[in-house]
Amino acid sequence: MDINKDIRSQIIAYQRNEITEHHIYNRLAVKVGDPENRRILDNIAREELRHYNIWRSHTRRDVPPDRWRIWKYYLISLVFGFTFGIKLMERGEEDAQENYEKLRGVIPEAADIIAEENQHEAALLQLLDEERLRYAGSIVLGLNDALVELTGALAGLTLALQNTKLIALTGSVTGIAAALSMGASEYLSTKAEETVKNPIKASIYTGLTYLVTVIILVLPYLILSNYYLCLGCTLVEAVLIIALFNYYISVAKDELFKKRFFEMAGLSLGVAALSFLIGLLIRIFLDIDI
Repeated sequence: MDINKDIRSQIIAYQRNEITEHHIYNRLAVKVGDPENRRILDNIAREELRHYNIWRSHTRRDVPPDRWRIWKYYLISLVFGFTFGIKLMERGEEDAQENYEKLRGVIPEAADIIAEENQHEAALLQLLDEERLRYAGSIVLGLNDALVELTGALAGLTLALQNTKLIALTGSVTGIAAALSMGASEYLSTKAEETVKNPIKASIYTGLTYLVTVIILVLPYLILSNYYLCLGCTLVEAVLIIALFNYYISVAKDELFKKRFFEMAGLSLGVAALSFLIGLLIRIFLDIDI
C-alpha cells in the first residue's frame, strides 16, 4: 500500500513505541514473582511485538526501541512498583489510541490495534495484587495522621517555644512516640478485622510511614535558625508530600487526584493554622517567655 510521507513518519513513531513497550513489559515480566502477573505481562509484550510487526509491514523498515524510555519506566517500576510504572506508561497510550483512529481509513489493521490497546487496561487491573498497594490503607493512615498531627504540633510549638532546637526536640519526641503508638494500633486493628493483610506488616507500613514523615517535617528546625522560616518550610514539605503521594495513588489505583489532594491538604493546613493560633493564645494568656 502506498502511503504518504506524513503517515509513514507517524507509523514509524508507532513502531518505535510498540517495540519500546515490548521490551519494557518483557523486563518487568522477568522481575515480578506472581505467575499470573508474569503471564499477563508476557501476553501484553507479545501483543506489542505483533503490533510492531504490523506497522513494519507498511513501513518496510526496522525501528530501534527508545532505550532511554525502557530504562526510565523499568527503574520507575522497580522503585515505585510495577503497577505504578505500567499504568503511568499506559496513560501515555491514550493519545496514541486517538491518533490510531485517524488511520482507520488508510490501514485496515489500525482498528484491531485500537481494540487490543483498549483491552490492555482491563488486563492490567488484574496486576493490582501488589503488596505495597494491598497495604495502601495502612500507608495512608500513617501518612495522614503524621501530616495532620505533626504539622499541627509544630505550628503550635513554633509560637509557644520560639526556639528551633526545642521545637525539633519536642516535635521529634512527640512524633516518634506517635509513630510507635500508630503502629501498635494498626496491628491490633488489622488483627481484629481478620483481613488478608498481615497485622505485623500493616503495623510496620503505618509506623514507618509515620516516622519518615516526622523526620522530613522536623528537618527544617534542625537546619535553619529562623523558626518562622522553619514552619514555612515544614508546611511546604507537607503539601509536597501530600501531592506526591496522592499522585502515586491516583495513577496506581485509578483514583481522582484533586479530591484526595485538597482533602488531605485542607486537613493538614487547617489543623496547623488552628494549632498556631492556640500556641499564640497560650503564650499570651499564660505569659510564658522561653
